Amino acid sequence: MHAKHALIRRPSSRLAEGIVTYVEREAVDVDLAQQQWHGYVDALHTAGWETHEVPPAEEHPDSAFVEDTMVVYGDLAVIARPGAEERRGETTAAEEAVRALGYRIAHIEAPGALEGGDVLKYGNTVWVGNGARTNMEGARQLAAHLAPLGARVVSVPVTKVLHLKSAVTALPDGTVIGFPPNVDDAAVFPRFLPVPEESGAHVVLLGGQTVLMAASAPRTAEMLRDRGIEVLAVDISEFEKLEGCVTCLSVRLRGLPAQP
Repeated sequence: MHAKHALIRRPSSRLAEGIVTYVEREAVDVDLAQQQWHGYVDALHTAGWETHEVPPAEEHPDSAFVEDTMVVYGDLAVIARPGAEERRGETTAAEEAVRALGYRIAHIEAPGALEGGDVLKYGNTVWVGNGARTNMEGARQLAAHLAPLGARVVSVPVTKVLHLKSAVTALPDGTVIGFPPNVDDAAVFPRFLPVPEESGAHVVLLGGQTVLMAASAPRTAEMLRDRGIEVLAVDISEFEKLEGCVTCLSVRLRGLPAQP
């Protein structure tokens, strides 16, 4: 098996009905979004990733944002309990997909709420956003599930954007990057680097010094290239209208269990 795997889920035809919380609703071109999704998947393949597709969920407009369904750490997949009640049906097929890949399964239970977009991992540190979609009980349960694997969970306030990873992500060396107006407390992170564009705060680590990021952040991309990082840019404009970013559209499975 390849070392780099990711779960993906193609957009629902009802994508334009997706939830918006911190932005004004804009018209979403679903056909263009489908093309952009294929471009995103192609970029993962180009970078050497193998993808595993969760069956589509037409009845769930936000289901393409598959990252929110779980948190994967080592060989454990913690199935989320989304803070948006209308999204809770998205987790069933995602759980089945990751179980079929050999992961152990745990669950966030009521009254806990947690969405994967609120969880940023680097090394053995797991930052969990406490905001509109994830509560302290959800973070507590996640910490209990991950503690036997050596993870240290740090709670982070999120009041300005939908998810923690709407505000910050981490570079290959562990430096956390963020767009300052969207970050509640940059001091939570040992190393923080401000970026000049909102969508520049979102990167997916593809291995080595390569990251995936949105084409809508060219100044940030140039800044990262100046730091020796290779940037693979994709256009996800239709998903950005729904507060989505490059991290939301996949679940990276870096600890895929050995296959029979």
